[in-house]
Amino acid sequence: MGKKLPPEELELYKAIDEILWRDWDPIGVNEMPEARDEYQSYLPHIFRLAVEGKDAKHISSSLVATIEGNIGLGASKEHCHRVASKIVSAKNEIIG
Repeated sequence: MGKKLPPEELELYKAIDEILWRDWDPIGVNEMPEARDEYQSYLPHIFRLAVEGKDAKHISSSLVATIEGNIGLGASKEHCHRVASKIVSAKNEIIG
C-alpha cells in the first residue's frame, strides 16, 4: 500500500485482511500469531478487486488462482466462494 487510504477504504482493507487470515487461511496457520502476516502479500490485489466492485465469483476465482498458482495447493472453490462473499458483504457494509 503506497498511498494513504480514505478512512472507509482503510476500514475495508483491515476487514479483508482479517477475513483472509481468519476465514480463508489456505495453509492453516491462523492459530500461530507469529504467522499473522502470511497472507498480507495477497491483500492489495483482493482489496482492489473489492473496491472496484467485483462480484464474489470474480474474487473467488482470484482466491482459487492464488492458492493453486502462488501457494501450490489444491483449492476448494466452495470455500473460496464463501470467503469472497464475506469480502463483498464487508465492502457493501463499509463503503456501499
